[in-house]
Amino acid sequence: MEGPLALADLPRLCERLHAISTATGSDEVVCDVGAVTAIDARTVDALARLQLTARRLGCRIRLRGEPPALRDLLAFFGLSDAVPSVEPVGQPEQREHPRGVEERVEADDPPV
Repeated sequence: MEGPLALADLPRLCERLHAISTATGSDEVVCDVGAVTAIDARTVDALARLQLTARRLGCRIRLRGEPPALRDLLAFFGLSDAVPSVEPVGQPEQREHPRGVEERVEADDPPV
């Protein structure tokens, strides 16, 4: 889907989700949201409702290609875990921290 994601799109998207879930029997459906242009509360609401529909179908959706602004807005609404991404946020071995986590050093810690 391209352009803004609106609640009016939900019935069609839910039907498509149902068809994909039924046809594949998969418990996970990947939604590419890279072409979504309007990143706002309506977009987050639509994705959350789509995830609820997926749960009722016995599966879940994961997002692919989401712009950082969408990932940040999902985190702001506390929905990062409810509407997860396919791509990992960062790998611990690369010393990258998940968003919102910062490394802190205590003043009395000896250098390593």
